[in-house]
Amino acid sequence: MTEDPKAAGGRPETQVRIGQGVQGRRELLVKALWIAVWLVFLSSPIQDLTSGRHTTAGTVAGTIGLTVFVCAYLALVFRQMGKPFAPRTVALLLGTLLVLAPALTCGLGTQWTGLFVYLSVACGATLPLRLAYWAIPGSAIVMYLVGLRWGVYSVDDNMLMVVLIGFAMVGVGQLVRTTIELRKARATVAQLAANEERLRLARDLHDLLGHSLSLITLKSELAGRMLPEHPDKAAQQVSDIEQVSRQALVDVREAVTGYRRPRLAVELAGTQVALTAAGVIAELPPEPELAGVPEEAESALAWALREAVTNVVRHSGAGRCAVRLTHRQTLDGPMLELAVEDDGSGTGNGGFGNGLTGLTERLEKAGGTLEAGRVKHGFRLVARVPLAPVGDVGSGA
Repeated sequence: MTEDPKAAGGRPETQVRIGQGVQGRRELLVKALWIAVWLVFLSSPIQDLTSGRHTTAGTVAGTIGLTVFVCAYLALVFRQMGKPFAPRTVALLLGTLLVLAPALTCGLGTQWTGLFVYLSVACGATLPLRLAYWAIPGSAIVMYLVGLRWGVYSVDDNMLMVVLIGFAMVGVGQLVRTTIELRKARATVAQLAANEERLRLARDLHDLLGHSLSLITLKSELAGRMLPEHPDKAAQQVSDIEQVSRQALVDVREAVTGYRRPRLAVELAGTQVALTAAGVIAELPPEPELAGVPEEAESALAWALREAVTNVVRHSGAGRCAVRLTHRQTLDGPMLELAVEDDGSGTGNGGFGNGLTGLTERLEKAGGTLEAGRVKHGFRLVARVPLAPVGDVGSGA
């Protein structure tokens, strides 16, 4: 079995997912490379350290200072692409950059002015807009004042680069924040859609069954009173009750036809709400790309997600639950895999209960499979369904 180059939701695994934490080694490598490209401005300080023009004490101090500066910068910017640090930690790391950049430039020479680029980028990525608008030009001014220490009295291209790159990072920070808000809004819309569908069903059932049940009750009472003296009329009332009840059953089936088939996007939104309410940290995929997924297969995966989350909330005692959606290419054809893993104690009995047994039958009907059991640090459920209708899988159609 080989993994498809598209990750959860059909998106490429090499895509930098803005505003989300790192998930897997591949995303870690991609984000690290994306940040490492901007370390080009460290070439001048490194060449200055290796040139041999400083004393041993100066070289050691410069190496230590540069190492601390780079570590603080990478921690600050890399973390800011996912789940940001607390404001106090951000202030501490920014303060470290603010102290080291002018100190190293004053002590070792103008080759170190590239550090102010990183200071400007950090300010643009982490500070609120109002503060960033002052901090970025302030970094350029401090760079100019430090240059006076070495007899540089003109405004050069480096100062312009500090300002431009800093404000460009402000735009990136705004993009990250906007993306996070859009994800939250999308989840809220899905939840509202689910609630609206429940209200629709409640209204339909009330309208359909209110009259029918009232009529059945009335005719039952009437048949009871007629039975001793007019059994033929009572039989007619019983016949009417049968017809009304059959029609009510037909109406109910029509009302719930479009309701009983769950949707995966709606279930993911419900999963977030259920796990949060239970105090479980949820790790959910982005909105799934379900093009080419049969309705029956999507419905089976949605039921699998609902059953798995129900078990996590009721039985596992977990503190964290991760949900993954992955497109895979197998010998049986392309498959969509749902994996739900928690760090709790599992279902408690180590085997399949009625819910998992029924879920297995539902997945088999859609041409899929179910795997569930204990793993090293919790419980894992994996459901797979084919991306093509069951009759077309392997048929060459």
